[in-house]
Amino acid sequence: MSNEIELVTDGDCLAVIGDSSDVERFLLDQGLSTAPSKELDVRRLSSFAGTGGTALRVGSEVAANSGRWVKLTAESAQAVKQYGLMATKTPGVSHAMIGKPGEVKQWLQIAQAPTALLSGPMALCALSTMMQQQAMQQQMDQIVEYLQEINEKVDEILRAQKDAVLADMIGVDLAVEDALTVRDQVGRVSDITWSKIQSSSLVLAQTQAYAIRQLEAIAENLEKKADLGKIAKACKGAEPKVREWLAVLARCFQLQDGVAILELDRVLDSAPEDLDNHRLGLLNARRKRLDLISTITARLVAQMNETVCNANSRVLFNPYDAPAAVRSSNEIRTDVVAFRDRLGIESGDAPSDAKRWRQAAGEAVDKALAAGSDGATVAKDKATDLADVAKARAIGLTDVAKDKTADLRESARTLLRRK
Repeated sequence: MSNEIELVTDGDCLAVIGDSSDVERFLLDQGLSTAPSKELDVRRLSSFAGTGGTALRVGSEVAANSGRWVKLTAESAQAVKQYGLMATKTPGVSHAMIGKPGEVKQWLQIAQAPTALLSGPMALCALSTMMQQQAMQQQMDQIVEYLQEINEKVDEILRAQKDAVLADMIGVDLAVEDALTVRDQVGRVSDITWSKIQSSSLVLAQTQAYAIRQLEAIAENLEKKADLGKIAKACKGAEPKVREWLAVLARCFQLQDGVAILELDRVLDSAPEDLDNHRLGLLNARRKRLDLISTITARLVAQMNETVCNANSRVLFNPYDAPAAVRSSNEIRTDVVAFRDRLGIESGDAPSDAKRWRQAAGEAVDKALAAGSDGATVAKDKATDLADVAKARAIGLTDVAKDKTADLRESARTLLRRK
């Protein structure tokens, strides 16, 4: 069968390996040609092929094949699942061989083991590591775009701060960027390169914790405000601070991914037998960082939602402060949601419009009229009841008077007869 390619997935990403034209055809057929993707350097897998004849076969396959890393969405993951990828010995990694014989449109699964390129004892582990590195690199690129979109250079923000922990981060920033540049040029992480950044993780962890504490302090300060004028002023003052600390947090996360990329390369060279466990450990640590960031940013979004609802409910008597609080709250919420999107954290909130004074006044009038209408109905009913009672009493008194008059007339007649 011609047009054969290999598929490898870790659940989040897909590696497609084969002849370059076949790889491109597969991506086009599956609607993956527009998905975020990058080239995979399959030459790095040759060192895990073993020796002898296997190594020779791998050498020829490296020359003939190319690789492509693709970021999977929920829909594309379902499309790939139809090929029945089988679990491998590498945790979380599945593999399949597929082909497209002749003019058949559908790609078909081929019941055979991985090719020599991926049949080495560490080949799939190395490939899954490369895929994880590509995913982190793509995330780093998105963070760069985010920083450009908010028109803030994190370096300028950092230089404006006098906190020692942020000053330390500037040095780490330069060291990590230099190490990544050397790695791209050399293709590996040497002892010298690693020695320059191996203590960076601690500084970045301290900076992340510091930025998170600043955002928590902002949220707590906004929660304590009760007066709408003070709320509007606090929200206005919090806008640039939130944007700045989000930028610091984004840059910190980007550098943490950069250090992880370098760390995986270092383990790949120095202790490949530990690569799987190290790769999974870094992945879990990254998820914990995301969960922590998700929690604090969700708190900010919830606080902004509460502020908007509170301001809109009080706009009738605060026609200036209420709209100002809503505008600032929406600005903060938009910044936070944009930050979360770049880090792959889902956000379902959309900004709310400030309620206009006329709208609030109209609602108040409608409410008053409704209340007045109900009161008028009750009053009318009570008046009717009172009228009925009065009428009944009047009728009763008239009957009594008639009876009394009749009695008096009868008494008068009796006296006249006696005379």
